[in-house]
Order: sequence, then C-alpha cells, then structure tokens
Amino acid sequence: MIGGGSWATAVIKMLSDNLTEKEIFWWMRDADSIAHIQQYRHNPKYLSSVEIRVPERNISNNIAEIIEAADYVVLNVPAAFLKETLASVTPAMFAGKKVISAIKGIVPEENQIIGEFIHDKFDVPLSDIVVISGPCHAEEVALEKLSYLTIASLNHEEAGNFARLLNTRYIKTIISDDIFGTEYAAVLKNIYAVASGICHGIGYGDNFQAVLISNAIREIKRFVDAVHPISRDIKESAYLGDLLVTAYSQFSRNRTFGNMVGKGYTVKSAQLEMNMIAEGYYAAACMHVINKKYQIDMPISRAVYAILYEKHSPQIEMQLLTEKLN
Repeated sequence: MIGGGSWATAVIKMLSDNLTEKEIFWWMRDADSIAHIQQYRHNPKYLSSVEIRVPERNISNNIAEIIEAADYVVLNVPAAFLKETLASVTPAMFAGKKVISAIKGIVPEENQIIGEFIHDKFDVPLSDIVVISGPCHAEEVALEKLSYLTIASLNHEEAGNFARLLNTRYIKTIISDDIFGTEYAAVLKNIYAVASGICHGIGYGDNFQAVLISNAIREIKRFVDAVHPISRDIKESAYLGDLLVTAYSQFSRNRTFGNMVGKGYTVKSAQLEMNMIAEGYYAAACMHVINKKYQIDMPISRAVYAILYEKHSPQIEMQLLTEKLN
C-alpha cells in the first residue's frame, strides 16, 4: 500500500479483514504517523477508529523496500502528489508486479489518468494494471457498512484475483474490463460533485440537483464513449453509482469543497479550511485541457473550470448553466 490517507486506511482494513492469507506492506510519508500506528495500532490522522493489523516491521517510509517486498502495489495517494511520491521509483522496481490504482484522480501537468501514467512512465503493461472504482466512502468502510467496488483490468483473471483479496462480509466486488472508462468516470464524478456543492452553497434545492446530476451522467457517457468506445452500461455502479454517492454524500470532500466555494469562500481558503485534497479541483483543469482534443459537449465541467480557475462568479456561472441543462 502506497499512501497513508483515509482511503488507504480503508483498503488496508479490507485487506486485513479478508480471510485470505497474505502479508501486507504499508508505505506512508509521515514518520510520526508510522510510529503512532506501530505503537497504538491506529492511524492518528485518518479513520482513527480502525484497528491496524499490519506488522510493525512492514510499515515504513522507505518506498523502495515496500515495493520490493510486494507482488501487488496499490497506489493510494492524491493524484496531485503521485509524481512526487514515485520520484525515486524506477521502471525496474515495478517489473513483474501488478499495479493497482486506488486513486480517483488525474495526474496534473501530465493530464493522464493513473493507468496511462504508470504505463507510459514505468513501462508497466496495461494487462498488469488494475483499477479500483465504485461508490465506496472510506468512512462507511470503517463502519463496515455494506459497500460495492468495481475491479477493472484488461486481464479478467487478474481482476478476479485482486477482487478476491478485497471481498469481506461488508465488501462485494464486481469485475470489469473497462480500465479507461472507470478511471475517467471516477475523475469526472469529482468535478460534478464540486458542481453539486457549489449549487447547494448558492441555494439551489434538490429539484435542481436531480437535473444537474442526470445531465452529469450524460456528460460522463459522452466523454468515455469518445475516449474509449466499448460497450458499457453507464448505469452501473462504477459510473452512475459513484457519481451519485460523491455528489450527494455528507462524506464527499468534493461536494464539501464546492459548497464552500458556493457560499463565497475563495478556492484557497476552502482548501486550507478542509485540510484534505478535493480531487475535483485538479481534475477540472486537467479535463479542460484534455477536452480541447476531443471537443465533447461538457457544459457542467466547463462551468466548474470557469469558477475555480477563471474566477467567474459562482452565481452567474450556474445561472448560465441552467439554460444549458435539460
């Protein structure tokens, strides 16, 4: 496991609660957090109620040692920090390993989803890349509330192998071969959750939110069908389900971030007060650049970009958006 945040902690819990025999190795940057977990068996910063059952010797801030020890490498840091996190990692260190993206974001500057970035920069075959997606908040995993995850890979057998490592009495898994569509959908739903939060902050009600999100899923479909045109059902939980939970849930950091912007916070002040990464902020800029190539009609994504990066008035931009929705 590469990463020490709430989702990394939640996946560690799933892996630990699964009865399959395995050894877990965990890299995190913060030495103080490592020492706390080794002594008290709880992450001091995220999901502190979760008991950590990883051997002390297997928790380290030496990323080379952690990757070398593992067969599966789960990437679970904010996308904005992935390049920095992997700065000392070489393609040879990933050779022969399965790389799992648990990151619902896009790499800034590179403007690539995680699978593309790992494939291009570290020569990892696409068949060795697995994507975790689906409507699943870390906070509910900590509470052991029933949740569903979609495990996607071009290698159906490998998707099944990793899915079995996550299956527990409170986690059900679904297999998919749509590594591109599920990753892009996970990126886009964060942008739409920011839009949902902005509208809530301004004062729009549930009726409008329903229209907003029904238009958002159509934007997702238009984009993923253009980028990777395969047969997929956009109503499946990896697409529509993930969008719904991120747009509506009290645990959604993207919705929370958008709500603050809608209420009048500057982007910077909202980020500082949250003290957590809202992937939708970075995704809005990346998707704006990517869509210059594809020219897909995406008025909601464009409106969020205008508010966050062009400093347009949230009230005016959303009022203009209302004329484009149906």
